[in-house]
Amino acid sequence: MTFLNTTLKWLLKRRLPRIERMMTHPGAVQQQVFSQLIRSGQHTVWGRQYGYKSIKTVQDFQKQVPVSGYEELFPYIERVMKGENRVLWPSPVRWFSKSSGTTNARSKFIPVTTESLDESHFKGGKDMMAMYIANNPESRTFEGKGLSIGGSLHANPYSVNSAAGDVSAVVMKNLPSWAQYIRTPSIDVALMDEWEAKLDRMAEVTMHENVTSMLGTPTWGLVLIDKILAKTGCSNILEVWPNFELMVHGAVNFQPYRNLFQHQVFPSKGVFYQEVYNASEGFFAIQDDLSRIGEMLLMLDYGIFYEFVPLHEADQPFPKALTIDEVELDKNYALVVSTNGGLWRYKIGDTVRFTSLYPHRLKVSGRTKHFINAFGEELIVDNAEQAITRACEQTGARISDYTAGPVYMANGANGCHEWVIEFAQEPYDQQKFDRILDETLRQVNSDYDAKRYRDMVLKQPIIHTVPRGTFYAWMKQRGKLGGQHKVPRLANTREYLDDILGNSLLRANP
Repeated sequence: MTFLNTTLKWLLKRRLPRIERMMTHPGAVQQQVFSQLIRSGQHTVWGRQYGYKSIKTVQDFQKQVPVSGYEELFPYIERVMKGENRVLWPSPVRWFSKSSGTTNARSKFIPVTTESLDESHFKGGKDMMAMYIANNPESRTFEGKGLSIGGSLHANPYSVNSAAGDVSAVVMKNLPSWAQYIRTPSIDVALMDEWEAKLDRMAEVTMHENVTSMLGTPTWGLVLIDKILAKTGCSNILEVWPNFELMVHGAVNFQPYRNLFQHQVFPSKGVFYQEVYNASEGFFAIQDDLSRIGEMLLMLDYGIFYEFVPLHEADQPFPKALTIDEVELDKNYALVVSTNGGLWRYKIGDTVRFTSLYPHRLKVSGRTKHFINAFGEELIVDNAEQAITRACEQTGARISDYTAGPVYMANGANGCHEWVIEFAQEPYDQQKFDRILDETLRQVNSDYDAKRYRDMVLKQPIIHTVPRGTFYAWMKQRGKLGGQHKVPRLANTREYLDDILGNSLLRANP
């Protein structure tokens, strides 16, 4: 495996000059992507409807083509799923990424084309490792196996000629043979349908492998690791995987979990952490500098054209949308993408904030539908993550999962926020944790601070701690087990709060 490690590292380093050009010429790279997309879309149903042949500039595009959500795009996607060609993209579509999201109970089916697999998802995976090698030239990660925690595949409900599943499953199914060789578990285990049986089987297989890296969400990674530790009797996973060196994480903010992973799961300074921003719609960003925690380089040459919409215009069909050369630092934008998967000016539901320009690095600051604004406080996920992280750091706590929502004003009483938190390690002082969380929210969000002033609108938040496994049981009850499913962090209603609290009470009083 040493020869393979050396060879793959050499091949990956050859990708770095292209990435450097993208970093220094973002506008030119995006213009090239834009032109290629418009040419590809001209002879599709969508392209003819919106006059792609007459589009010469980005301004033309923004005037002629509306920004769409999934509901607006679904009639076209449904035609693709039924086998019709050249609806959204010129090449045939054989795969669909199925995502239920966290804001809508209905499943979403995102087309995955050959181009989006090759030029976005696969390219992103290679670049991810190229950047890691650049940060850690002495890496020996390819001397062992890379563990991927993914989903499963199902038949397309409309046609037998295509399939649908989590994007991780679609990617794994289509990996080249050399990539299959260096990953674990085998594809038949990785694509098992029943999630709990799959996790159990993954634990049995991977506890005997030389795992050197892992890719997945931290929440589901912890579930798998707990199973392995229970089976082996080991105190931490490095006793099982002594050569482990890289945890690649995404989908949820890693900051609240960082202390847990660094001090309990992988208690070694020789383990590195790298963040990626990949989704059903494409592979968007990669942490290129491991010292810049939470910041990722936006990948501009993956066949994806980006637009950034100020939040106050996010619900408009023709908003003032900015290109990569027009964005500003430290402002939250709704992310809109046009892709080589046949998505056109599509709102993916995420908000991002740029932390540097040239190169363009960003943080995912939240979801356009995940916030609390019941009292004008405009609390977003980024605020919540900062508060949770600081409260954990100052009280020795380690988080497993959480969600929050409003308590409405009633009977003359002021409102407040209510939190449900599951700890992997409880704070040594719960009252101090609660106080720091509230104080931090006031520091990072002036609207929240104004509403909290002298408890005039918002009282001190109510914080519940629930037993270990509560969120897992709740997700299972909702049929949301799996690598692509995430706990909704914030909601402007009590839908999730009441359901989780009810589930917790049932667990405490069976």
